[in-house]
Amino acid sequence: MQLPNLLNKPPFLQKLQWVFDPVAYMESSAQQYPDIFTAKIIGFGGTLVFVNHPQAIQEVLTNDRKKFTAPGEDNKILQPLVGDYSLFMLEGNRHRRQRQLMMPSFHGDRMRAYGDLICNLTEKVFSKLPHNQPFLARSATQEISQEVILQVVFGLYEGERCQKIKHLMALMLDIFSSPFTSSFLFFPFLQQNLGTWSPWGKFLHQRQQLDELIYAEIAERRQNPDPDRIDILSLLMSATDENGEAMTDQELRDELITLLLAGYETTATAMAWGFYWLHKQPEVLQKLLQELDVMGDNPDPMDIFRLPYLTAVCNESLRINPVGMLTFPRLVQEPVELLGHKLEPGTEVLGCIYLLHQREDIYPQHRQFQPERFLDRQFSPYEFMPFGGGVRRCMGEALALFEMKLVLATIVSRYQLALVDHQPEVPQRRGVTLAPARGVKIVITGQRQRQQSQMALAGNL
Repeated sequence: MQLPNLLNKPPFLQKLQWVFDPVAYMESSAQQYPDIFTAKIIGFGGTLVFVNHPQAIQEVLTNDRKKFTAPGEDNKILQPLVGDYSLFMLEGNRHRRQRQLMMPSFHGDRMRAYGDLICNLTEKVFSKLPHNQPFLARSATQEISQEVILQVVFGLYEGERCQKIKHLMALMLDIFSSPFTSSFLFFPFLQQNLGTWSPWGKFLHQRQQLDELIYAEIAERRQNPDPDRIDILSLLMSATDENGEAMTDQELRDELITLLLAGYETTATAMAWGFYWLHKQPEVLQKLLQELDVMGDNPDPMDIFRLPYLTAVCNESLRINPVGMLTFPRLVQEPVELLGHKLEPGTEVLGCIYLLHQREDIYPQHRQFQPERFLDRQFSPYEFMPFGGGVRRCMGEALALFEMKLVLATIVSRYQLALVDHQPEVPQRRGVTLAPARGVKIVITGQRQRQQSQMALAGNL
């Protein structure tokens, strides 16, 4: 089979670099073959064609299923985390049915109900942090994201079960917090249960404990249904498909873990990058503060969400540091041509989000953080795609963006922050995502007042 721009490196070395330094792997490959290249990373889909040209990505993700289909089998790297019934693992009609059941829970109208909750949780977390003592922004955003997941998704606010789920959530996902521990997902031979003292054994034990808590919560909800609850778990439990069938307990469990993985980890990382760039470039922060100050002391969360410069800041942060590196793979079903290369049936193709966002022809001076680029131009869904694209576009996009905007706006308008480590933050593998390697170390230097309030105070003296 003739493959486009096959990288001339031993497959095992490619696999090692992909696991331990994916950014260098992608960038060096794109320098050699800018638009499309074939990687051999054994154990993760085998041979994969990476595409970062927007028109080609669009063709792959939106073409009819006669040419490309989604091979759920190749998402098996996530199976130990999310289970067999997650949207990540399903394909075809099963995927479509599950997505239709979940979609109403993320409708824009639902977001309105969560706005004040997110702002209050954000203030609660930051109010406990000491001033003039360095802390990791990602740890703080992780705590905020965790509370949002517990309350918005699980509908849990307090109690022993809530605390146990909170504790296990953090422990389980932190197991894959570095490139080394992430390698357990990519090398199946490392997945040996040698007891709770071994990394994989510890993960399995914690997963079992979390499962027991989730199933207990589902059972309790089924015994005592409350139609007034608006948390996502309750909404999913009440949803039925066209045949009147609801999700099973296992389907609910797997989708909750999927939301946990896709919403907790990724949103925390995105917000940490936002804090980094805002304080790396003070002129961007000042421009954002001017926009926020006009809103008054208690702005409506939906009004904050619609702010143009805040939106541009979040988009540029997701552009320059996308949390997800790749789209889900597609399998060629019949001979097709892509960027002048013939692809035979059985070839696996995926969009490379990271390289797409670094293209100089789309984003001039792509290594510079420039929110204005999102004010000056409207990018297509296949030029800017931090949440993926096509039928597998991230369902939690609305909630993630809503949370990111509200958290950044709440904190920078109320607190004065400064970066502690002036060395550039670099992206590093964290599970199947990219996160700031050092966690963005910052410090609270004081409280902040709106400029209008300060001017009014001066006028009354």
